[in-house]
Parts: sequence; structure tokens; C-alpha cells
Amino acid sequence: MLNAMSAPQGQGPTFRELVVQALSSVERGYDLLSPKFDHTAYRTSASVLDSVTGALRPLGPFGSGLDVCCGTGAGMGVLRQVCRERITGVDFSAGMLAVGRARARAVPDAPRTDWVRADARALPFGPVFDLAVSFGAFGHFLPRERPGLFAQVRSVLRPSGRFAFPIVAPARPGSRPYWSLLAFDTAMRVRNAVWRPSFVMYYRTFRLGDVRKELIGAGFEVELRALEDLGRRVDGSPRCRLVVATRPV
Repeated sequence: MLNAMSAPQGQGPTFRELVVQALSSVERGYDLLSPKFDHTAYRTSASVLDSVTGALRPLGPFGSGLDVCCGTGAGMGVLRQVCRERITGVDFSAGMLAVGRARARAVPDAPRTDWVRADARALPFGPVFDLAVSFGAFGHFLPRERPGLFAQVRSVLRPSGRFAFPIVAPARPGSRPYWSLLAFDTAMRVRNAVWRPSFVMYYRTFRLGDVRKELIGAGFEVELRALEDLGRRVDGSPRCRLVVATRPV
């Protein structure tokens, strides 16, 4: 599993670097990984980012946008295309923010861009955003933390503001991806049982039914949109959906 995260041609982290990261805290681990993060499979793919951008365009344009747990800024690229005034990335890894900030300097004609170091469970903003997005970060939150996280996101949105994120259909039981994800989550649970500090990263705990109930409980109205350009499964269901949670007026 660790080898799968390495990029070709020596651009990605070495096996040793990934092991050191995995034995660190989440914050420290991403600080260490940040220079090579975009050359790993952890980064959200361009196909998903493009699909989400296309799905958000008819809902906008938006004024200001927030990328929750922005990392090196993959989701900031989505916000640049659908927000007109200001975009903000928030993450608790100083290393990831530094990489994102450095790369953003080369982006021409971007809206005003801010990078803020903070914990997503205690966002340091008022209700000033029209759109919030997040990509690939929810596995870092235990299920019991998600209601508070969603409430935080709601608190920084203006009335009618939207919180959008993609969610991939679960792997078919017995398939190779199913066993790979199960093995990864099991290894992380064993690691966290015997090693401190813990490193929270679970792929199988973010289930659509639970997430929808938690968003509604946090005060959102929730709709699901199929990301059709990412295809459908054999049973006809979408491979990936966009969750659009709206803060009511």
C-alpha cells in the first residue's frame, strides 16, 4: 500500500519517508510529506477536480470560497474557477500551506487568495463565505468528530451558502479495492493501538448515509448530484456523487 503512494521517476516520497510520515502525528506527517505530496496518490485527481468544477458552475458564480483542509491547494484551483472575489485555504499543516502559497504565486488573474493555518474543527472565521469545498480530507476525522466539523463549516457560510464535496461509491465487497481499503484501515487501527501519537486516516468510515444525516443534523439542506463524467458502475449507480449541502436562509 505504501509503495502505491510513490510516484514514478523518483518524484514522490521514498518508502522510508512514507514510513516516517506514518509513524508521526497527522500534522507532523503532512509537514514532512508536503514537498512531495503532489506526486503521491493522496492528491485528488484532476478528473475529479474538473468534474466538481463543472458541477459547481451552474450553481454560481460565487463571491468568496473556502477550501477546508486545503493541503497544497488542489481544491483552491476549483475555487479559482467558480469564485469571483476571494478564496481562502485553511489547513493545520504549515508545510502544506507553504507549498500551496508558493505555487499560487504563479497563478495569473486569480482572485484574492489567503492561506490560513487553523484546525477545521475550530474555524477562525465568521459567516463570510458563499461556498466551501473539501477534497479527500474526511478520513482524518473520526465519525464522532464529523457533526462538530459540519457545524463549523455551516457557521462560516452566509445564508444560502453551499458546502460541496465529492464522495466515491463504496468498493464492491470482495473486489480488489475492497480488500485493499480494508487492509489499509486495519493496518491503521493496529498502528494506532500500539503507537503514539496516533495518525487518523481511515478510508471506510465516511459513508454517504451517515454523512447525509450528520449534515442535516448540523442544519444543512442536502442534495446529491451524480458526477456523470466520472462514469457509472455495473449496476448503473454513479461512481462518484457531489454532495451539495446548503445553509438555509
